[in-house]
Amino acid sequence: MSQTDLQMAAIKRGVAELINEEELRKKIARGTPLRVKVGFDPTAPDLHLGHTVVMHKMRHFQELGHSVTFLIGDFTGRIGDPSGRSETRPPLSEEQVLANAETYKKQVFKILDPQKTEIAFNSAWLGQMGAADFIRLASSYTVARMMERDDFEKRFREQRPIAIHEFLYPLCQGYDSVALKSDVELGGTDQKFNLLMGRGLQAHYGQESQCILTMPLLEGTDGVRKMSKSYGNYIGIDEAPDQIFGKIMGISDELMWRYYELLSAKSLDDIAALREAVRTGSAHPKTAKEELAHEMVSRYHSVDAADAARQGFNAIFADGGVPADMPEHCCAQGEDSSPPVFLEAAGLVKSRGEAKRLIKEGALSLDGQRWDDAAPLPQGSYVVRLGKKRFLRLTVR
Repeated sequence: MSQTDLQMAAIKRGVAELINEEELRKKIARGTPLRVKVGFDPTAPDLHLGHTVVMHKMRHFQELGHSVTFLIGDFTGRIGDPSGRSETRPPLSEEQVLANAETYKKQVFKILDPQKTEIAFNSAWLGQMGAADFIRLASSYTVARMMERDDFEKRFREQRPIAIHEFLYPLCQGYDSVALKSDVELGGTDQKFNLLMGRGLQAHYGQESQCILTMPLLEGTDGVRKMSKSYGNYIGIDEAPDQIFGKIMGISDELMWRYYELLSAKSLDDIAALREAVRTGSAHPKTAKEELAHEMVSRYHSVDAADAARQGFNAIFADGGVPADMPEHCCAQGEDSSPPVFLEAAGLVKSRGEAKRLIKEGALSLDGQRWDDAAPLPQGSYVVRLGKKRFLRLTVR
């Protein structure tokens, strides 16, 4: 197998779509390190495992000897990415953008090699452009093409507002590729329109067009919707070790393999062997899930922290006798997902009054953490423990 073939095999792992494979092979075959670009808008200060899917692919490129630019969209963050939006996203202030960007910088090097990563801010070029420059940039694309974008088309059809400045976002992201002369751009599947914009603008400006790799959107702990803080189904990389460990142990056995493929450093062959061992019964799914949880905590904290989190989890959930056949209860997010309501509905208490009293006494825990709030829980999956002997597997949808 040639070096190009070996690189392509590593690059294509877990990729949803590659545009264009033949072009990428030719770029790699030249033997010159590729310029790989990934842009992040600092719209939230904390990263979760869903964000890291693309970062792991960036790390793959680094390990193959290519140059990676972690582009912080401090300029575009003030426009607001319309991707997947049903309404106009409120723009961030400059202060919010800079504060979030600093937090990003501290977190990304838990995955990326700092010695092989260039951090850039797109205000370096977009902030220098005047009105005439933006008019010239806008002239490179038509309204009809812009309306091919799914979220724009849907909002137009439903007579929801689309602000003119939202058209500027994909143009600016595309121009980032021109400014950086990128060979490859990575992004989630929801970013495909923006990534193609960069490919088209490079051709418009006389550059060789970048190749595009889209990565799948990681499902959250509920196994249904993409991981998002707004859905309450996320695992933050800065969360406490026992929280990361507990949340991973709470995902379904089937979802575990998706996490392995997109997040683990294990080879695909090793993952396949482990999956086969679980299928044939020579390995228990709980053991496989513990390995995954241990790997994630080790990566974002330390091996010692992962060891302690595993020991703590098993002390509570295994040695403490959490039943494998605990009852299950599903409810909608809202009033039904408040602890007094679902505890009564699931039959763990006789009344909401009893539930409130026990919560106040500290008898309720969720995923091993004491819980004394009666407010509705966000969407997600939880292991509920009330006192020492009452357990419930709760799903909030």
